[in-house]
Amino acid sequence: MTRPTSRSLSVATALDTPGPRPKPGPRPAQPVPAPIPEPAAQPRPAPPATVLGYSPFALDPDARHFGLTTSSMRLRGGTVVVRHGRRTTSQTATILLHGAAGSWTTWTPLLQAAHATERDLPDLIIPDLPGWGDSPLPADEASLTVESMAETVAEVARALGYERWNVVGHSMGGFIALQLAASETRATASVGLVSATSFSIQDSVRHPIRHFFVLPAFTTLLLTMRILRLGGSASRSLITALARLNLLRGLVAPLFRRPGIIDGAVVAAIGTELRPAGFVLAAVRAGAYDATRRWAQIVCPVRAVHGDDDVFVTAADDAKLREVVPQCVISTIAGAGHFGQIERPLEVLLRLEFAAPLPVDPATT
Repeated sequence: MTRPTSRSLSVATALDTPGPRPKPGPRPAQPVPAPIPEPAAQPRPAPPATVLGYSPFALDPDARHFGLTTSSMRLRGGTVVVRHGRRTTSQTATILLHGAAGSWTTWTPLLQAAHATERDLPDLIIPDLPGWGDSPLPADEASLTVESMAETVAEVARALGYERWNVVGHSMGGFIALQLAASETRATASVGLVSATSFSIQDSVRHPIRHFFVLPAFTTLLLTMRILRLGGSASRSLITALARLNLLRGLVAPLFRRPGIIDGAVVAAIGTELRPAGFVLAAVRAGAYDATRRWAQIVCPVRAVHGDDDVFVTAADDAKLREVVPQCVISTIAGAGHFGQIERPLEVLLRLEFAAPLPVDPATT
């Protein structure tokens, strides 16, 4: 599939610009109606689409399949590339925030699950966060913090004409979603968390030796990224070589409950987004963040889900999150690891209450 052409927009620019027009053909002898452009093809659902199967969809990088527009927005904090659209009359957006070593495409299995089961998700805003996907790191990396990324997300939503939002974050995106809810209490209607990294990750960043056995997979990954960061561009070549030798699957295996059957496109996408400098920067910023004080300011409903085999989330994280955010409702998804929206996308929709339940055939799970 080819990616749609991106638009470059500033905050002050009108965003609802008309789409491309068909190229004019030769002048007909008699007037005829203009041809109606065919809509972009929808992604093909993996049957059966109404059950909670494991990893039923590949990543789909074509925003047009979901009725979304790709825009490059020049904001105070830098340039951010955003997929957005399917606008209704609502002033409340649904914002999806990806995690580290990810991009907007990690949400496409969830969008495909919604489409395949006729569950509508309108008013979507799905940014590539600064330094990931198509969004560059800001010139001043020192300015990139958890707080500044949350401010950027709010700026994107308001530039697109929304006053309120439901925000859902995966992994590092959950960190940012919670900060957004803490800093924008009136504008944030609800928070959804999918395997949100939190307190144990912070402890592992601050004291990697003392807390090694709390999250050994994360601590090992962070150490690997620190070493690769020293290699500069050579590290990118090494990751590319691992991908060509089909060795990346083993590297990302701890993130999934059943890594052997994860679609190759998912593995390749994580390899593409495996940016050592960006990963280390995100970890350092998370370690310096005062989560307990900030998140205690959240007043909106919060729902959190994570896999029962998530190597980045612990039972202690759940307990402390309930302590800091008492209104938080936490549930565990059986048969999933750290990427619930890829491994069990329809169940994530149900747990976050974006969709009404449908009958489930356990024989197909």
